[in-house]
Amino acid sequence: MTRLAVRALLAVVFWPSLFFFWFLGPFVFLLLSTTSDEVCPRLETRAEFLAAANGTLPMLAVQSLIYAVPIVCLVVWDRLSPEPARARHVVTCVKLFAVTVVMGLLWAYGSSLMCDGYGQTFFSPLWQWTSYLPLLGLVINVPLYVLTFSLGRAFSTREDAPADDVTRPERNAP
Repeated sequence: MTRLAVRALLAVVFWPSLFFFWFLGPFVFLLLSTTSDEVCPRLETRAEFLAAANGTLPMLAVQSLIYAVPIVCLVVWDRLSPEPARARHVVTCVKLFAVTVVMGLLWAYGSSLMCDGYGQTFFSPLWQWTSYLPLLGLVINVPLYVLTFSLGRAFSTREDAPADDVTRPERNAP
């Protein structure tokens, strides 16, 4: 396969995964990765709350792997055509993504432990602070999304195509 074909294949994977997993996925995974409102009132002991929260861990791991697809595409693109400036931005994306994943896992696990207030008596009040993590996640996700989108656009643009902002020589009218 030529480099151009591999880059095109990566673009075919990158753009749909960015749209479906990063922009639409959180709504689906939010419903799947926390303990449901129907289960919370039936939990009565600390062990039951822990079991319910631990039951969300496999879904959270799958969610994190799926969210990593666009980041993996950026890393592979960077390996195919390394540029120091882009490489620094890719490393920044990976770091921001890692922080976002950890915060997302803490928030989902903490909200499963607290279970809409039912589990507050069993666990440390520190777990209640996890309810603020989505706000912090938003502050980190906005630059991550912008940087990932701009890197994806830069990597998926053909290098041999003329840029739109290039001034073309004017023809002399006869």
